[in-house]
Amino acid sequence: MRYLLRNCIIHTGLTLLRHHALLVADGRIEAVVPEVVAPDDVPVVDGKGLNVAPGLLDLQVYGTAGKLFSVEPSLEALHALTDHAFRQGTTGILATMPTNSLGMMRAALEAGREFQRQRPGLLGIHLEGPYINPAKKGAHQQEFIHAPSVAEIDTLLKVADGVLKMMTLAPEVATPAVVARLREAGVVLSAGHSNATYSQAAEGFRGGFAAATHLFNAMSALQGREPGLVGAIYDDSAAQASIIADGVHCSFAAVRISKKLLAERLFLITDAVTESQQGAYQFRRQDNHFVDEQGTLAGSALTLPLAVRNCVEQVGIPLAEALRMASLYPARVLGLDDQLGYLEAGYTADFWLFDDHLTPMATARAGELVWHLEGQ
Repeated sequence: MRYLLRNCIIHTGLTLLRHHALLVADGRIEAVVPEVVAPDDVPVVDGKGLNVAPGLLDLQVYGTAGKLFSVEPSLEALHALTDHAFRQGTTGILATMPTNSLGMMRAALEAGREFQRQRPGLLGIHLEGPYINPAKKGAHQQEFIHAPSVAEIDTLLKVADGVLKMMTLAPEVATPAVVARLREAGVVLSAGHSNATYSQAAEGFRGGFAAATHLFNAMSALQGREPGLVGAIYDDSAAQASIIADGVHCSFAAVRISKKLLAERLFLITDAVTESQQGAYQFRRQDNHFVDEQGTLAGSALTLPLAVRNCVEQVGIPLAEALRMASLYPARVLGLDDQLGYLEAGYTADFWLFDDHLTPMATARAGELVWHLEGQ
């Protein structure tokens, strides 16, 4: 399928282009060309004067519309997650399983592996735990937390068969052997739910941790005598960190300060959950976030477009940079920035069209463009 998307404002990931068009062919971007020299023998799709930008990527999402992957690691749940994400301009996600039993982790990996054979939209599985510090468990279930072993990691990797893309674990509980085995398998290690000292966290980043999970939440804080995990993230020149920009998980001032310090190393996630009344993870909505049975903050009600809008309107980040925080930078975390995150020749034709309020109006995955009814 080959077509020309014109009459739109193009955010390429590098620059903003007006009076240009996207030439899409066979699921990839063939060229970005000025409209005046665009080929006239290709079917035209009218961009309706909307903005177009690289597809958004969410590396930590749990549930939507009553389907919670944490308690129902099924193909049906993954369909719900990826379909909802697509309607929100998000072309790829990591479905996330928090601290749970070995059986549930295996089920999550099996479902993810099978889903990837059937449909696009799932970049892989993110296991958040169970190798975390109980002192920073947050809403995670204490009964499933335990120390990692190479044998258990090998079991998970065998089941995953490549679908396990990210794991959140506490640096202070991860042995060098466990870190080495996960890195060998290509899993991105993210420091989180951790009470690490600055020294422990810094050693973790030197030893193979590439990222940190939901900055500020469930991690040792930056203090004058003990900078903790937050201080180590700020101080390491390569560590990338996700953040939940909803004004609840952390203040917008904290997002602004962190953006100044981390620059391109800070990326957006939703950490989105949904209401659930069954299984180990039961949540209820409270205003614009979710809490567990004990009232502990448990997840957000964000979409990535809303997170981007918050960064623009509440934090003061320019739109182009806020868009990169939800597309290019997460692509870098997964090592996919040679395929995703830019609208340039040779890149996968994953993009979304949105109005000036960041309302998603259409989404394309591998060039297949779908318009959303009233942006829903």
